[in-house]
Amino acid sequence: MPSTYQNETKLGEVTYRLSATTDADESVVLELLGSAPSGEVMADGRLRLPVEGGAAVGKMLSRVLGAHTRLRDRPTRHANANQPWTEALDADLRTAWLAPSSDDAAVLIRALAEEMQRSSTAIRARLPRVGCDPDVPGRELSTTAAALLGGMSGPSQGKT
Repeated sequence: MPSTYQNETKLGEVTYRLSATTDADESVVLELLGSAPSGEVMADGRLRLPVEGGAAVGKMLSRVLGAHTRLRDRPTRHANANQPWTEALDADLRTAWLAPSSDDAAVLIRALAEEMQRSSTAIRARLPRVGCDPDVPGRELSTTAAALLGGMSGPSQGKT
């Protein structure tokens, strides 16, 4: 015997209506409609699946949709991501790193990343290239460390 379950919820201005109906061939038919107060359809869809697969598919949909929501709310990249480093930017980074600071390396890297609109990883990777020790604010790399890390050839010298 067919049965129907209906539910409605409002998220922001959009009202969502969901109905789940079992049919004669042991399937569940899900129908979703989301509409704005103006009547504009914001979401709609229909899905048919076996009754025994409903709970598993529901969990899967919940995980996928939850992940997409979290990704949408997180910035996907920094404004200057993938932009080339210029000599002026390198000089600014070097000056900021070598300036006296009571912050530890992680805090200073995060602050510089925010200021330069790049990721913390990008800042940390760039520091050796401008001759700075990424583990100790205010410290230049030794000539040996710079050679190993692919940075400047020595303190206060030009880029390689």
